[in-house]
Amino acid sequence: MSTNYLRIENVVKDFGGGAVAVDRVSIDIAKGEIFALLGSSGCGKTTLLRMLAGFETPTSGRIILNGQDLAGLPPFARPINMMFQSYALFPHLSVWDNVAFGLRRDGLPKDEIASRVEAMLKLVQLGKYAKRKPHQLSGGQQQRVALARSLAKKPQLLLLDEPLGALDKKLREQTQIELVNIIESVGVTCVMVTHDQEEAMTMATRIAVMSEGRILQVGAPADIYETPATRFVADFIGNVNLMDGQLSVDEPDHVVIACADCQHYVGHGITGTAGMAVSVALRPEKIRLSSEKPEGEFNQVRATVRDLSYFGAFTVYHLQLPSGQVLKVSESNLERHRADPLSWDQQVWAHWSPTAQVVLTQ
Repeated sequence: MSTNYLRIENVVKDFGGGAVAVDRVSIDIAKGEIFALLGSSGCGKTTLLRMLAGFETPTSGRIILNGQDLAGLPPFARPINMMFQSYALFPHLSVWDNVAFGLRRDGLPKDEIASRVEAMLKLVQLGKYAKRKPHQLSGGQQQRVALARSLAKKPQLLLLDEPLGALDKKLREQTQIELVNIIESVGVTCVMVTHDQEEAMTMATRIAVMSEGRILQVGAPADIYETPATRFVADFIGNVNLMDGQLSVDEPDHVVIACADCQHYVGHGITGTAGMAVSVALRPEKIRLSSEKPEGEFNQVRATVRDLSYFGAFTVYHLQLPSGQVLKVSESNLERHRADPLSWDQQVWAHWSPTAQVVLTQ
């Protein structure tokens, strides 16, 4: 698969007065990929999407789609369609006419318009709602109409701006899989913007985490989650425990990090020097709890249960360490009842494997 179907080369957007929204961003995106720009509000992800669409002009840099430089092309001349968070459906038009709108504007023959609209409505499973108006549909159905309209013109690139932001949590979770299946069945290349980590992890082939206009890390969802490159990425994606410490042993196959509450034995090497300051990232679900002290001297700490929350499939514990730091633990409820039930203010041992942590140097 070609990795440079869409090339974003050293793109900058400077609004003046020190407001650099996008700062030297370079990304290669493959044909057929669903690529997510993930970050908090104001990180530059929407500005980058608007530059792809042609609504903003880069201060410098190039955007190349399928070998064509998009510089100077107005939005309507680009082989790109954008689906907005609000869906922007015409309330006075039927579902059928909403999907057909762009095709009519392009002057396509009536029979071709009809065949494309019917194909799109079948794709999004809304054929029987063709005569309804948008207000007669649910939020998820409106979202699918907007998607059908965006795909009807057979764009080379589909842009999604917070595509599921208007839906409630349960409907959003259901629609994520539907949306991915539809996009993949068409084979269109897609760039989506979201601040929702779960949405990006569920839908995207790869994710770019942005902060202050820059790309901090690009990778598959599992890579971003399991091997974050920086403290910001580790903290932004999911829940994580970050412990500051010093590198005391540095071998090719393992390191030992001395932290305030415990000694971390980590089963991978890093490029560092003894005594350097580092952070250890430890995901809550990778920690185990026991009433008895585990064997060994590494990767364990005595703690006090300060809070616990039962969520059915899992229980979240907040443990206070000797230093005062809080350690979050997420434990799957594999059995209906825990063999050694834990309670508030109880002393427990938290422990984890040598492959559970990631050492961060920045």
